[in-house]
Amino acid sequence: MAISSTDLPRVYSLLQNALSQDEALRKPAEATLAACENKAGFCSCLLEIIAARNLEDQHGARWLASVYFKNSINRYWRQRRDGLGISDAEKPHLRRKLLELVGEENNQVAMQLALLISKIARFDYPREWPELFPSLLQKLQSPIALLTQRVYTVLNQILKELSTKRLAADQRNFAEITSQLFDYTWQHWCNDTQLILQELSTLLLTSEGGSISSELGQTWSLMCERWLVCLKALRRMLVFGFQSDARSLQEVAQVKQVCPPFLQAIQSFLQYKAALQQLHPLQAFVKKACMKLMKTLVEIQTAHPHSFSDKTILPVLLEFCCTTITEPKQETISFEHFLIECMIFIQNIIQCVEYRPSKTGRVLGQLTPTMEEAKANLARRAQEIISTILENKRLLVLCQILVQRYFVLTGKDLDEWARDPEAFHHEQDMVQWREKLRPCAESLYLALFENHREVLAPFVVQILEQTSDNCPPADPGADVQLTEALSLKEAAYNAVGVANYDLYDYINFKKWYENALSREILNQHPNSRILRRRVAWLLGQWVSKIKDDMRLPVYGALIGLLGDGDLAVKLAACHSLHNLIDDVHFYEEEFVPFVPTCFQLLFQFMKQAQEFDSKLQIFNMVSLVIDRLGEKVTPCTEELLSFLPQVWQDSEGQSLLRIQVIFALQRLVIALGPRSPLCYELLFPMLQYSTDVNQPDELNMLEDGLQLWQSTLKYAPSMVTQLLELFPHLVSGMERSLDHLQVAMKIIESYILLGGQAFLQRHAVGVVKILDAVVGNVKEKGMMCTLPVIETLIQCFPGEAPPLLERVLQKLIILVISGRDEADIVKAFSGAILARILVQNSSFFAQLISQPSLLHALQESGVLVDQSTLLLFFDSWLDKVDSLTTVSKRKVCALALCILLTSTEPRILDRLEQILSVCTSILLETEEEKNGQHFSCDYWVSSARVGDERSTGSSESEDSRKQQVCNLDPVNRVALAPLLKEKLQTCATVHGETAFNAALSRLHPSLLVQLRQLMQR
Repeated sequence: MAISSTDLPRVYSLLQNALSQDEALRKPAEATLAACENKAGFCSCLLEIIAARNLEDQHGARWLASVYFKNSINRYWRQRRDGLGISDAEKPHLRRKLLELVGEENNQVAMQLALLISKIARFDYPREWPELFPSLLQKLQSPIALLTQRVYTVLNQILKELSTKRLAADQRNFAEITSQLFDYTWQHWCNDTQLILQELSTLLLTSEGGSISSELGQTWSLMCERWLVCLKALRRMLVFGFQSDARSLQEVAQVKQVCPPFLQAIQSFLQYKAALQQLHPLQAFVKKACMKLMKTLVEIQTAHPHSFSDKTILPVLLEFCCTTITEPKQETISFEHFLIECMIFIQNIIQCVEYRPSKTGRVLGQLTPTMEEAKANLARRAQEIISTILENKRLLVLCQILVQRYFVLTGKDLDEWARDPEAFHHEQDMVQWREKLRPCAESLYLALFENHREVLAPFVVQILEQTSDNCPPADPGADVQLTEALSLKEAAYNAVGVANYDLYDYINFKKWYENALSREILNQHPNSRILRRRVAWLLGQWVSKIKDDMRLPVYGALIGLLGDGDLAVKLAACHSLHNLIDDVHFYEEEFVPFVPTCFQLLFQFMKQAQEFDSKLQIFNMVSLVIDRLGEKVTPCTEELLSFLPQVWQDSEGQSLLRIQVIFALQRLVIALGPRSPLCYELLFPMLQYSTDVNQPDELNMLEDGLQLWQSTLKYAPSMVTQLLELFPHLVSGMERSLDHLQVAMKIIESYILLGGQAFLQRHAVGVVKILDAVVGNVKEKGMMCTLPVIETLIQCFPGEAPPLLERVLQKLIILVISGRDEADIVKAFSGAILARILVQNSSFFAQLISQPSLLHALQESGVLVDQSTLLLFFDSWLDKVDSLTTVSKRKVCALALCILLTSTEPRILDRLEQILSVCTSILLETEEEKNGQHFSCDYWVSSARVGDERSTGSSESEDSRKQQVCNLDPVNRVALAPLLKEKLQTCATVHGETAFNAALSRLHPSLLVQLRQLMQR
């Protein structure tokens, strides 16, 4: 039922109740309003409430009405198939009324109205709302400051919304909007800039020292807000309203028009920033203005690099930014965010792809330059400007300033370090380089090295030598003062670590470590912690240079730092030790003597750490040591088994840390091999929790829990009750999702091999349930990890398994016969499984293939049943046998075909040539008779060790269990040639000598010769 004007009081009452703190009033009101969103007239009713003048003191209800209006637009403005929502008759009224409300006084409601108009503009402009921009431009002629500020807010939101549309037609519309709005907006911005600067100058000259009256303050606020919004609109038009000249190579004249005034405005605002008192009300606006202008220049350069490279723009701005960084004045020295923007600008210029000359030449005889040549000419022009400004002397100065001013730890940094060492360390590691001054300086420093390594590398080495001479390493017991020389040396160490790749050939790292770095970490004075931390970090940066005889002393030094009294130093040492152990030059034997001490210090560190990130970093280190050293950590098993439960208990609710505990335990199980039952007391509660699909961390921990489960089974010497009791968790997990199918199939296979008859008797129903849910419902990859499990089950239990798997086997038959979308390898493997049943349990196969339910299922799947099911299966499967790559599976197929020759089915003789062709080719492959022994088993060729899991070679390992099953497999004990000869004789008896000889006479002569030769061996 539609909502009309008579419902206004009720809707208003609902809005009021929806704002109530009383849940009994709020919840029903919210539900009723949500139900009204799709009713005709609801938006008109909301708009009347927003526009009501007598409700101006009820801003909450009006604001909430605008929010519900916006939500309705998102859901119901476009035509829907169900016919719900806003009618075409209602839309013109809403659009017209919204434009009338642009001058809204309340800031929150005004912003919602701007968002409303922009959302509708996205759908309706230009077809349904061509008058939108002319109406807004007309309102901009008003002398009322509030109205013009609101109009620009609306324009900015519309431009923001439309700029995200990427279709070519939408981009042309945006370009047309830009052509309508740009000149007027630019002129308005210039006028406002002039007014603001004049007023700033006047205010600073007044006797009140620059204070602002309340009346003037309101006018100022509106003008400043309008100026900022106007600048945002200009930025969007410049960036999105013109095609990038990097593609078009067409100069964007507006870039040359706006960039010099933008720079002049920055320079003027910076002067007033210095003149204004720090707490002056206009100080925040001036800072924001400088930042917005600088960010706009950076975006313009990114969008239109060639237009920006004009001689009136690029050299002036590049010079300004370099000077700001190297020679900061009073107004910028403490203005960190502005310095960051200047660094970002220089880095963008240095790394701009369009400013790098291409090596494309001109084709002889070609008169007009190609697009590539035009790009190269523009790039050369820009590169000449950059080279002129960033000449070698300037580069050296810039590098020195970055290192010795912006790399240096400040007093604020040291205070944060002293207050919370862990938080300080992680902030240095994790902060985004665009957000903090030092990381941004480091990023610019690296960018300079990209093109000027030959100039900068020797200079950085010189800085290192100079700072090291000015502050030589202190003796181990000496007092250390926090001097400028110490801070500069720490900054130089940082510079060498950051640019380690570029300085690789310029520093003798071994000599440096022996003469200086190793001595720095011996002094334990609290003030020397900044050098101990930096040296620890530095060793992790220069891992590629730490080789051979350097490794042992560095291991010892870093492990010693794990026992340092400062947590930040410990974390840096932990990080670098992780890098060294995870390196290609890591050799387990060298590290073995350090393992007990390393674990002891890491365990102690874990108790001291408070931050989650610290604990995670420490435990990653523990896991890595176990992973890389494998069975060499077994002497520390007792300590590990007392450490892991405590971490597990303390990390309740922290799934990331618990995942690391599970991973560490998995690696320990692998390392222990047949001795893994030592872990069972700890392991089973973790497995019980992590594989339970009903526990709250199931999404995060299930995969890792399954990996641990699979490793536990693989290395278990024997089946235990706890493992048998755990299997229902796998059934529940697979019922919920098949996301972890691969590891689940490995778990089932391990259960079959380890548990044998006891497992099958207890959990046959669960196994069948999982296999039935998988077969036919997954793609090739899923089938290829499921079929080996079915094969193993039948191989181990040829009598018991087939009847249990009857439904699954029917699916495989249907898949082979009618699986049009299945890969050949899946059909071939499925056929090989059924062939094994024919070989090992012929009576069940005959019963399976003749069941009425199978015939009915085939007909339902669209198969034309014009012959026996056996022949349908044979015809569909036989030509796929060549897709099988392992000899064992091919031999199973050959044995099944031999048995098939004895069938009473008359049309078998029509397929004699196909059968004998496959059998003879497989006979030649096996060469079993030639050597007088059976070929080796290769059922589990594909299950060779995965990742870094180590085969124990023990008689209690899963590999030995697989080999035992393989050795007992009757398929491997049957010689194919005698069996084929015997079955051919039986075939002649069953079908008669005459019919059999006639079939033989139809064989290809070469096949007949080959067959006779094989039979005579």
